[in-house]
Amino acid sequence: MYDYPIDYTWTTEEMIDVIALYNAVEKAYEEGISKKEFLDAYKKYTTIIDSKSMQKQYEDAFYKVSKYSIYKVFVASKENDWIKL
Repeated sequence: MYDYPIDYTWTTEEMIDVIALYNAVEKAYEEGISKKEFLDAYKKYTTIIDSKSMQKQYEDAFYKVSKYSIYKVFVASKENDWIKL
């Protein structure tokens, strides 16, 4: 168990959407996820955190606590319809 990196100024819906991306990344590593399911979560994430530098900060923080890479799952989604890392 670990604490997800979130911004407490986000709305509840925004927090849920960002956590949904973290869950999608975990799923990609642990059991596999469809490209569509991951990209749907990723798209919402990028609308909430629209700055590339801020995305990188959150992705780094998530990696530090989980050892799962959002970037690696994103790259895998470009190459496969099913993602399993």
